[in-house]
Amino acid sequence: MASKSAIEWTDATWNPVTGCTKVSRGCDNCYAERLAERFRGTPGHPFETGFDLTLRPERLSQPISWKRPRRIFVNSMSDLFHNRIPTRFIDRVFETMESADQHVYQVLTKRSSLMKTYLQKRYGGSATPPHIWCGVSVEDHRATARIQHLKTAPITIRFLSIEPLLGPVGEIDLKGISWVIVGGESGPKARPMQLHWVLDIRDMCNQSGVDFFFKQWGGRTPKAGGRKLEGIEHNAMPDYP
Repeated sequence: MASKSAIEWTDATWNPVTGCTKVSRGCDNCYAERLAERFRGTPGHPFETGFDLTLRPERLSQPISWKRPRRIFVNSMSDLFHNRIPTRFIDRVFETMESADQHVYQVLTKRSSLMKTYLQKRYGGSATPPHIWCGVSVEDHRATARIQHLKTAPITIRFLSIEPLLGPVGEIDLKGISWVIVGGESGPKARPMQLHWVLDIRDMCNQSGVDFFFKQWGGRTPKAGGRKLEGIEHNAMPDYP
């Protein structure tokens, strides 16, 4: 767990699982994979096995000891709803989040149908506690089916991470969505993001009254292009519950 994060929309990260596999073109240049694979084969390093999917039960209770409330990005180095993660392990992650409710948890997935099924079984006719925010990653119009899964899952605070934005997303019905994050790709193989793709999303958020957060333009490094959109930083996000 990182006590601080360079990710602008969170305060800390918690990784009870690390490693993942690719599911769409948004994964092609995964920053987490690039970081982890640098240390493959390094004896004793947390990423000695690179980006192989790894359960880390010793980290499950970490947020409980954090007394100061903070926003915590869950599994910044994996996907909690990967199909090889046992349901009982996901249960234990949720048990920690439900118990340590002084924090806000930001759970993000590309495996939206698996998240929906899990949440329906866990919460039945109710919804996630308001301090557990659940979102999906969307990179272009081909990935927007994930939004429908999100909207029909029993979630109190729903959000979209449209990052890396690799193409226009088209018209999105944002009813039931609380927050939208947009960002460009970063790294040595970063694909460029077009201004009008971002403006279309910003305008849809404004029209729907949805909080809009512009994370970065991207480039060779995350900070390369800055964070301003038409000269303005956009940092809106839902209030703490």
